[in-house]
Amino acid sequence: MRLFIPILLVLFLGGCGWVYQVGSNKASEFDISEAQMQISEFEFINQDNELYGSEQLEGEYWMANMIFTYCPSVCPTMTPNMQRLQSAMQEKGVKMSFISFTVDPIRDTPEQLLSYGTNVGADLESWQFLTGYTVDEIAEFSKESFKSSVQNVEGSEDILHTTSFFLVDPNGFVIRKYDGLQSDQESIIKDLVETLNE
Repeated sequence: MRLFIPILLVLFLGGCGWVYQVGSNKASEFDISEAQMQISEFEFINQDNELYGSEQLEGEYWMANMIFTYCPSVCPTMTPNMQRLQSAMQEKGVKMSFISFTVDPIRDTPEQLLSYGTNVGADLESWQFLTGYTVDEIAEFSKESFKSSVQNVEGSEDILHTTSFFLVDPNGFVIRKYDGLQSDQESIIKDLVETLNE
């Protein structure tokens, strides 16, 4: 029993990392188009303190994820992984956008997101970091659009959120789901190139 309690404590303090690794998709199970998940229309504020939303993304493919700049667990892995995907797509001449929604809109101001995006080497021409909503609004948006919850962890700096990357098609449907913590991205890159070049 004494051993069990520390194990539970480690799992709890691990935050969103362990929760969303459980039952995560295998590399061959990217296609979720049959789920008919459609993105709710939105207009938020980007890192340049400008309005940005569904209208700007209409008619193109884009990759979405949930992050926050003060994240103590999974975001320091997810964001560089997204940056490597962005670079890979640019190298292959694949045109698409990348969107990161903060789940901590109070602390993640446009200025904070601009600094964060710059520090991770994001190309901010095609990668937007979005804020400008309430915690409840982003939780609802994540639930409706990505079927993913956003929850504060009591007594912790962490916020539980999905660690998946979601590929959205030009009609606003989520058609692919990738593991944002996956270090070997070869299969993801291959699937992206094939999907966008169909």
